[in-house]
Amino acid sequence: MNTMTGLRLLPWTTPDGKPCYLSADHGDSPLSRRADEIEALQLSMGTQLLGHARALLADRKADTGELRFLANRLCEALRDVLRVAESRGRRLPAHDDGLAEPAGESS
Repeated sequence: MNTMTGLRLLPWTTPDGKPCYLSADHGDSPLSRRADEIEALQLSMGTQLLGHARALLADRKADTGELRFLANRLCEALRDVLRVAESRGRRLPAHDDGLAEPAGESS
């Protein structure tokens, strides 16, 4: 359910952790472009972190401190990626795809 129609969820929060939104008629404002850049950076950082995670998890000598640090960074990256997905999902155009009846079922 999207109660914030017309508002873009931004990839950052207020100092007290509340979501920030941008109200704009088009996605080409300076703030919108900056949000796009930050989203791309967050996705890239998540990809890089995943590579580091695979390497650390394959290292049998990794200690609990390293694994705890990794888990915290993975949680941060997942939070960022989910926020990007939510923001982009909200901006997808709504459409009626005319759900056809499955073959063999007619009224």
